[in-house]
Amino acid sequence: MTSLAPFSLRPLGAQTREYPQRVFGLTFEKLLLIGLIGVLLVGPDRLPAAAAGFARFIRAVRDFANGAKTRVQEELGPEYDDIDWKKLDPRQYDPRRIIREALLDESPTSASGLTNVASAGDPNGSRRPSVAPRDPSAATPFDGEST
Repeated sequence: MTSLAPFSLRPLGAQTREYPQRVFGLTFEKLLLIGLIGVLLVGPDRLPAAAAGFARFIRAVRDFANGAKTRVQEELGPEYDDIDWKKLDPRQYDPRRIIREALLDESPTSASGLTNVASAGDPNGSRRPSVAPRDPSAATPFDGEST
C-alpha cells in the first residue's frame, strides 16, 4: 500500500499557487491570521499603543538594514556595484551544472594542457616531483604547536 505522507485534497495534477512574496517562509494568509490573533489578544484598548510600538520597531529594523547596506557599500567601494549577487545565491547551486561547465571550459589551464606539461619530462608521462631522501639516523621532526 502506498503512503499518503504529504496528504492533499487537491486532485492529482492540479497546480499549486505559489506566492511571489514570502516573509520567513510564511504566506500572506498565515501572516494575516497571526495578525488577527495578535489583535484579539491585545484587545481594543491597547491596540493603538501596540500598533504604534510595532510601527516604531519596523522603522528601526528598516533603518538598521539601510545603514548596514550603506556601510557595506562605503567599505567595499566601487567594486560593490560590480558584484553579481544573483550569481552568488546559494539556491542557484547545482553541482551537475558546475561540473558540466568545468569540463566544457576551454581555458589554458585545462586538463589537456596539464597532461602535456607532465609528459614533457618523462617519455612514459609519469613525472614525479623530486624529494630528497630522509636520513634515518636523524631525529623525527616534531612540531609542539600542532599537538
